[in-house]
Order: sequence, then C-alpha cells, then structure tokens
Amino acid sequence: MYNLLILAGDGIGPEVMEEVKKVISWFKDKRGLEFGVTEDLVGGIAYDNYGTPLHDKTLKLAFETDAILLGAAGAPKYDDLPFEVKPERGLLKLRKELDLYANLRPAMCFDALAEFSSLKKDIVSGLDIMIVRELTSGVYFGEPRGIMDDNEGGRIGVNTQRYTTSEIRRVARSAFELARKRNNRVCSMEKANVMESGVLWREEVQWVGDNEYPDVELSHMYADAGAMQLVRNPKQFDVIVTDNLFGDILSDAAAMLTGSLGMLPSASLGDNSPKGLPRALYEPVHGSAPDITGQAKANPCACILSFAMALKYSFGLLEEAGLLERAVEQALANGVRTPDLLQIEGKNPATTSEMGKEVINCLNDLS
Repeated sequence: MYNLLILAGDGIGPEVMEEVKKVISWFKDKRGLEFGVTEDLVGGIAYDNYGTPLHDKTLKLAFETDAILLGAAGAPKYDDLPFEVKPERGLLKLRKELDLYANLRPAMCFDALAEFSSLKKDIVSGLDIMIVRELTSGVYFGEPRGIMDDNEGGRIGVNTQRYTTSEIRRVARSAFELARKRNNRVCSMEKANVMESGVLWREEVQWVGDNEYPDVELSHMYADAGAMQLVRNPKQFDVIVTDNLFGDILSDAAAMLTGSLGMLPSASLGDNSPKGLPRALYEPVHGSAPDITGQAKANPCACILSFAMALKYSFGLLEEAGLLERAVEQALANGVRTPDLLQIEGKNPATTSEMGKEVINCLNDLS
C-alpha cells in the first residue's frame, strides 16, 4: 500500500483535488493499486481551523506519508494577516521542514493545445523540457533579511542570496539524474557575470558534471539569456537547472509556452525517507485562482498530472504514470476543454467534473 497525504488547501484546490481522488479510485479498482489516503488542512483553511497555516500535527503526518498531494494555498480574505501566518507560509514551511530542495517543473505542450501558446505553433509543438529549481535556499531564505531604517529618513530592504557547495551539488545531481532518463543534456543557468553566488553555482555544477556525470552534456547560460532563449527556441533545452529565484521566474515563463497554467504539474523532491522513498510533494502550479473559485471552471488536469508525477517519481510506476498522461492528452484531443482552453465561439466549456470524467473515460478506453 502506498500512503498519500492530501492537502487540498484553498481556492480551487478542493475542486481539482476531487477529480484526483476519482483517478486514485480508478487505479485502485482497475489496476489493484492500494492507496492509503489521509486528508488534512494547509494554508488559509488551516489558519481558520487551527490558527496557523501549517499545524504541527499536519507536519508530523507529512513526515510519515509516502507522498503529499497539495491543491493550492492562499485567498484574498487572508491578505491582511501578519506575514508569518499568511497561507503561503504554510506551504513554504512544508517545503523547508521536509527539505524538498529539488522542484521539478515540466513544460510539455500537447499537440492538441499547441495553438493556445503565445508562440507560433511550430516553435512549441512537441515541446518537452524539465526545469529543476533549487527550492529551499537562495534569496528566499538567506539571512540577513528585512526592512530597516537607513538613519537618513528612508528605509532599506535587504534580502541575501546565499548558497553552499552541498546545496548546489545536490540539486545538480537531481538534474543530471533526470537528464540520463531523457535526452542526456543539462543547461545550468545563473548570473555568474555579476553575482558571486552565480560564480559558485557555475563552478559547483561543473564539478558535479565533470566528476560524477561525464556522460551527460553540460552547458551554462546566463539566466537572462536563458529567458530570451526560452521564448526564442525552447526546444533546444532538455533539462534546465537553476537557483530558487531564477527558477521561479524561468519556470513561470516556460509555463506559458504550453498555453495554460491549468495544464502544468510540479514535484518537489528531497532525500529518501527511512522507507527508501523520496520525501515528495506534488502540486499544480496554477495557485488558488480566487476569481473562479466555486464556479466549476477550474481545469483539474494540472492536479491530475501532478498525481501522474507521484506515480512516476515516488512509486516508480512508470507504466501507470504514462497511461494517465496519455489519458489527459486523449481527453484534450477529444475536444473536452475547460474555459481556459476553449477558443471556439458557441461551444460550451466543460466543467471541472466533466473534464475529470473525460479523463476517466479515456483511462478506460486506453487500458
């Protein structure tokens, strides 16, 4: 039995997670995969119930489970909360405490959606790249940080970009391992031309490549040039590895190449637990989408594909993961589309549950 902790969270999180639960049930009924599912709260709804965006008991469950499926965290009603108890702090604490240092952000463009990209169809059709973002260090966590008086009537905002050899090498290894299972190419991105942390990043990634993965082709690129190349010729890349800040920006840019945030999953992985499985959290990248919450407009595909990543990276169920990915692709090819993917006037969009039902139908057809 595989153990899952489901944290549906806020906004559209519970809506899209309901469709994932149906997929989990399908694999149990049709493929005999037993999942022990526990549910709890994170984000704003956790603050409403526990007075904190991540309760200690929830964190304990996170350490004990095999994989975490998360919906979304955040909503406008919580905007005025103190910084330390905002919904997003629960997600950041979860990543930090579990030491989920490697954030995997695939950018795949299904043929059925190539026309939805902001780029020309021939540039994005067949796109399949993986961005590996370091997730638990860098400028988002470095000290000192804060806002202080400058003694001249103004203020100073300070954030510290900080990396160590071990932090860089471990995320680099994650990227190289992924590349070995793909097209054997890694491009490392930083700003070594203006930042000492970028110099260290480049040197340490090169060390890992030279000493541990000489069979993998390694290149380096400044992050700003990488952003330009992502929108110029994205298919030149296989695996991109970069730091926390640049990874945040570059992965969001790559996301739009595919046409909709509603299609993009992610995985955050750490070292193995005592059970031998990686500590792991899987979530869609679209956020809580408060503007469509409760309207049955949310696209569940990103959350469903996040579960496909769990099947692949946590449980090694490559056949099942591939089956689920093909079912999503077939559902789109069949013309079933939520509002974010509909460009045909006069055609009614599918609801969240209708999209999920079509994926189940395609699972039945393909299996």
